Amino acid sequence: MNKMTIYAVVTGLTTLAVVGGLIVYKMAAPTTDDRFAQCRNSVIAGGTSQIGGPFTLVDENGATVTDQDVLTKPSLIYFGYTYCPDVCPLDSARNAEAVSILDERGYDVTPVFISIDPERDTPEILKEFTDYLHPRMIGLTGSLEQVKAASQAYRTYFRKQEGDPEYYLMDHSTFSYLTLPDVGFVEFFRRDVAPESLADQMACFIDAL
Repeated sequence: MNKMTIYAVVTGLTTLAVVGGLIVYKMAAPTTDDRFAQCRNSVIAGGTSQIGGPFTLVDENGATVTDQDVLTKPSLIYFGYTYCPDVCPLDSARNAEAVSILDERGYDVTPVFISIDPERDTPEILKEFTDYLHPRMIGLTGSLEQVKAASQAYRTYFRKQEGDPEYYLMDHSTFSYLTLPDVGFVEFFRRDVAPESLADQMACFIDAL
C-alpha cells in the first residue's frame, strides 16, 4: 500500500470517527417545525446549534476578520489546506463549481476556504489558491490557536502527520458547511455530493429563508 493510499484510508477513518457521534444521516422524515425540513438530508445530534459560531481569522489580504465580516451572505465553508495532494483541491473545485451554478441561477453564495495548515498557508498562498478556484472564494488562515478555535466551532478535525517537517500531510475531516445570514449553520455536505446536486440543495435552503 503506497503512501497516498494509506493517507486516504487514515483520513477517511478519522473523519468517520470524529463526526460519528455528532452527525446522523437521515433515516426518517424530519420534524415539521423545521422550516428547512424539506431541504435536509441529515439530522444533527443535539441540533444545528451545536455547529458553528464566532471566529477570528486572517483573510487572504492579511486583514484580521471575524465571522461577522465574512459570513454576510449564504456561505459554503470548507476546512482544508493548499498543500493537500488530492482531497482538498477536488472538494474545493466541487464547491466552486456548485457556487458557479448558483451564480447562473441568480443566487449569491460565498465559498470560504479555512486553512488548517497556518504554518505553510500564508495569506499570499491562500489568495493564489482561492482566486484560481473562484473569484469570490475567501481564504482564511491565522494563528494555530485561531484556526483551532474555528475548527472546534464547526466540530471539524485536523492533525499534522509526523514525518518530513516541510512536506508533511494533514489528517482532516472533509465536510462542507452551509451557513445563512441571521441563522447560522443549517447543513453539512459530504464530499461525494455532485456539484449540481449540491447547488440544488443549497438553493432549497436559501429559498426557505
